[in-house]
Amino acid sequence: MSNARFATIALLAGVLLIVGAQWIQNDYFFNAAYTVLMYVILSTAWNILGGYTGYVNFGTAGFFALGVYSSIVLWKAFHPPLAVMIVVGTLVAALAGVGLGYLTMRLRGHFFAIATLALAIMLFTFVTNWDYAGGARGAYVIVPREVPFGFARYIRYLFSVMVLLSVASIVVARVVERSRLGRGLAAIRDDELAAECAGVPTLKLKLISTALSGGMMGLAGTTFPFFISFVEPVGAFDLRYAVNAIAMPVIGGMTTWLGPLIGAVLLGTVQQLVQVTISSAWNLLIVGLLLVGFVTMAPEGIMGWVFAWRRRRARRS
Repeated sequence: MSNARFATIALLAGVLLIVGAQWIQNDYFFNAAYTVLMYVILSTAWNILGGYTGYVNFGTAGFFALGVYSSIVLWKAFHPPLAVMIVVGTLVAALAGVGLGYLTMRLRGHFFAIATLALAIMLFTFVTNWDYAGGARGAYVIVPREVPFGFARYIRYLFSVMVLLSVASIVVARVVERSRLGRGLAAIRDDELAAECAGVPTLKLKLISTALSGGMMGLAGTTFPFFISFVEPVGAFDLRYAVNAIAMPVIGGMTTWLGPLIGAVLLGTVQQLVQVTISSAWNLLIVGLLLVGFVTMAPEGIMGWVFAWRRRRARRS
């Protein structure tokens, strides 16, 4: 299937989901669905760098928070449309990704992972001491009274926006995976030194990968202030974002665009159900147990099982 046809089908599926969801009367569904869709974007973004390129990123919360605080600053200064804040927040996080790529271009393996964690800590310290953005006391964002496009509630509008952003993220991931860029990233993941010897422009591809990954993580955070209304640094830089962004691709499968989607929907839905029925304090424990289980028994994730089943079926036929 061509990328254009896939994008068209994904967009139609997203529009149908938006239209069909408007018949649901329980607003909690939209709160839970927003969170799951946010993780779809975060896990897809993480997978471009961690799965396709093989560079583990522990700084997901930092890039996510860049999108969050870009929207807060713009809202306090200009009250622009949501679309403007989405674009600006994405670009800010993408530029941070490029900067991370340049600063860490000689780092590999666990050294790169530590550098990404250090970046998140630096950003947290900066935001905590930035009074205009709310500082340590946090910042309130007043949700507009007028809901665009005739939606009944603002959360329904945010849900619809997140559906479209998730579709865009998935399409980008699939295009990258099936392009020359994706093949180059796979070469870096398999053996970076061999890729350099073969003429692959590893630095250029890593910069593109960090920019795409960082920008998409920022994209996931741009609408967050309007979803939660009150944002403080501890919440924006929450460890859960980094842990879930890693766990979901690992559970779903890191070598394909479909893996993060499956992992985010599966794990995100389980977390929302546990939060309602038991306690949100159990969420990280569940993530840890699932991670240990999949790393031990299925290191290639759910999609690894699917590919193995297909290979066995092909051999039998």
